[in-house]
Amino acid sequence: MAYTLYPNERRGTAFHGWLRARHSFSFAGWQDQTRMGVSALRVINEDQIAAHNGFGMHSHDNMEILTCVLSGHLTHKDSMGNVGHLSRGQWQLMSAGTGVTHSEMNDGDVPVHLLQIWLYPNVRNPAPNYQELTLDVQTQANQWHLIAAPETDGDHASAMTIRQDARILSTYLNQGQSLPLEGLKTTNYVHVVTGQIHIQDTTTKETRVLSAGDAINFDRATKSLITADQDSQLIWFDLP
Repeated sequence: MAYTLYPNERRGTAFHGWLRARHSFSFAGWQDQTRMGVSALRVINEDQIAAHNGFGMHSHDNMEILTCVLSGHLTHKDSMGNVGHLSRGQWQLMSAGTGVTHSEMNDGDVPVHLLQIWLYPNVRNPAPNYQELTLDVQTQANQWHLIAAPETDGDHASAMTIRQDARILSTYLNQGQSLPLEGLKTTNYVHVVTGQIHIQDTTTKETRVLSAGDAINFDRATKSLITADQDSQLIWFDLP
């Protein structure tokens, strides 16, 4: 298996009182020149936002910004007039395009736990856009679900539209269950959100164990089988 491991213990950390963050790739005050992203994937931040706090209004342009809520409730507002209220299993995709101002706030009494994911777009300066998607944890386990894909993708109908030649998929995999992984694009990056899995190259039978916060990157030629050692959530980035 030709691969690169991204272990949890090498993620960056940040603490700002109201925010605890882990950075898979270089971000803000934490910089590691060996961790500048993979293909079009630039940021995976795991954030915990304290009650009645959050990211106030700020601006982005020319970035595809995905948010996945793991627990708690997040309120999104933006300069396009969108207001979103997201809880566990819900995703949002904000295509910043020519520029957008937004806030992501925890208006509740308990912390919000989320992933913030940035990808570079393959087109510059289109109009900004906002989308949402819900993945039901209980009824949709043990199968890959397409979260975002380009409009030209044949399976795009039920997914959000991303401005990049990339497919983002996710699954809740119950203990003992397995799923195949064979990418369509050049690069495959699998991030373990929760739980523990082992991933086996179905040709060489080589196996690696990954736990929450770990990730693995391998090329399209690798055909793999992922098995959950514990109940787990995974995100698979099929990247150019």
